[in-house]
Amino acid sequence: MGGAQAPSAGARAEQSEAARQPKPGDSGRSGSGREWAELLALRSISDDELRDVSEQLYAADGNRAASGEIILDLQHRILTSEASAGKDYASKSLFKYVAEATLFAKPTFARLLALLDNYDKMTGHSETLTSEEEEEEEAFLEAVFRTPVMATLTRFFLAKGLYPSADAFQADLKDMWFGLYSRSSGAALDSSGFEHVFHGEIKKGTVSGCHSWVQLYELEKSGQLNYLSYSYDGPWAAFPDVLALQYRWSGYLKSIGSVFMGSSPEFDLALYTLCYKARPDQQCHVSLGGKAARIQTYSWTNSFYGDGQRFVASSYPVSP
Repeated sequence: MGGAQAPSAGARAEQSEAARQPKPGDSGRSGSGREWAELLALRSISDDELRDVSEQLYAADGNRAASGEIILDLQHRILTSEASAGKDYASKSLFKYVAEATLFAKPTFARLLALLDNYDKMTGHSETLTSEEEEEEEAFLEAVFRTPVMATLTRFFLAKGLYPSADAFQADLKDMWFGLYSRSSGAALDSSGFEHVFHGEIKKGTVSGCHSWVQLYELEKSGQLNYLSYSYDGPWAAFPDVLALQYRWSGYLKSIGSVFMGSSPEFDLALYTLCYKARPDQQCHVSLGGKAARIQTYSWTNSFYGDGQRFVASSYPVSP
């Protein structure tokens, strides 16, 4: 498949909420000793370490799609400047073939799929977590933390002193990704980092988030997604690759949405978490298979969990 510039017009909607929030370190809350220790550890993560550990995550992703397990029909490429028009250049679907029997039988894929019907895509509608849905979250996290990808990230974080134990990291990851907050000015607890990134939302008449290829495939298969065009196809010859595309979800436009195409759920979650912790609210420079990539992260600071900890607002691969 055939590398990434400043966030595009399609990303500005996601940036707008985060841009109005306090910058890292400006929450106005006094830090505990634990918070200061974590801050010092995060500041000690160098760009070289980020490139090294991201390569380790990439190498450890044995659940990614193999050649031939996903076949795309990209059809028409547009300029980024044309994306906001929402013109339909594609007469056919994006996904020609996905080896569901192979890929979706893997535990992390199967348990991600079980989560995707738990969310209401419309912001302003409260998300209610049933006991069954909480069990599905736990099952997904258990499966993810049994993978070599997440074991690699856990070892790195523990070696850097960010967490006292693997259990502490897993508990914090659950809070930062699955904790509920409001994207509707307090009208409802209607969002979480996980819902935003892996499922997607409709806010102010447009698609927001939705950075999982699995969700895109499920939406297209069910007839909810109309693929329009693409604006970027990354340089990776194997999966995962970075793809920036345009589509409509139930009629709502996503002018530019970027995803890691063919990655495993644990790879997405681990890489986004690495960058969220190490480079919050900025671009995070990583290396995947010897090629440079950038991840943009945003934290949610209108509400907190624990002792002033910040929820994930968004995280995604940057594309031109």
